[in-house]
Amino acid sequence: MASITLAELADKLGAELHGDGSVQISAIAGMDKAGEGEITFLSSSKYRKHLADCQASAVMVKEADLSYCTGNALVLKDPYLGYALTAQLLDTTPACAVDIAPSAYVSPTAKLGNGVAVGHNAVVEDGVELGDNVQVGAGCFVGKDTKLGANTRLWANVTVYHNVVIGESCLVQSGTVIGSDGFGYANDKGRWVKIPQVGRVVIGDRVEIGACTTIDRGAIEDTVIADGVIIDNQCQIAHNVSIGENTAIAGATTMAGSLKIGKHCIIGGATVINGHMEITDGVTITGMAMVMRPITEPGMYSSGIPLQTNREWRKTAARVLKIEDMHKRLKVVEKQLEDSE
Repeated sequence: MASITLAELADKLGAELHGDGSVQISAIAGMDKAGEGEITFLSSSKYRKHLADCQASAVMVKEADLSYCTGNALVLKDPYLGYALTAQLLDTTPACAVDIAPSAYVSPTAKLGNGVAVGHNAVVEDGVELGDNVQVGAGCFVGKDTKLGANTRLWANVTVYHNVVIGESCLVQSGTVIGSDGFGYANDKGRWVKIPQVGRVVIGDRVEIGACTTIDRGAIEDTVIADGVIIDNQCQIAHNVSIGENTAIAGATTMAGSLKIGKHCIIGGATVINGHMEITDGVTITGMAMVMRPITEPGMYSSGIPLQTNREWRKTAARVLKIEDMHKRLKVVEKQLEDSE
């Protein structure tokens, strides 16, 4: 959409319009840089003092901040959500692919819905099913008997192995690999013996996966990503992991095998999570945490040492090395106190 009137935008957002509804909005910008034809938003009242100098054609605000506006405004309960929805309406991102490129290979046994597009040098193998309006970007590989639901998009150079199921309206960014072998081996007197990974990856609807993320197929059972999950760039999700609905996973997170994560969890970036255990619904884990035990209660969890100057960190590290000795000495003191009583 090239532009939209403020009145039309208010209607689509369910917002209360204050000002000239005929104003044309063609872009979103930050409050300090927005100008004519652009809309901005105020999600925190602590920045309301900047509204007086804002040059945007309109501002999305909460009711409490409306009196500080000097121009056109849309009143919403959540201006940040309004920003997200407006960005969708004004999105100019091109399609991952248009039509079937001459250089693409699509197997004669593949089933294609209406409006399917396959980019240059992409490969769609035997038995694949692509739903209506699926877009397969340039250089992608879609393996045998894989199914992609309607309106799902793969950006360039995504690899989806065989027997993978991806639901409707999913988005997979470039370089991601879905369905690669899990890290499964037996040890025969020091020699590693590979265990074929015969499970699948099953992904629900409205799942978004960032660039260069890897999701391994199950060893026997499936790796399962539920509806509405969002996964950032460069994450590793091992075999037989299960992730519940609407969980968000930030970049560089690593998950070991057979881990079960509940619904509506938030996992901070660079977190490492042990396998063969469960994390309940509604858990938030802050960035760079190391999760070695199950989490059975909702809430926020953290680990790791916050940044210090090198001088402070060296002192902290030296003290950590003495913890065992300090513990033993403390036990002696406690025993002496007990005896004296």
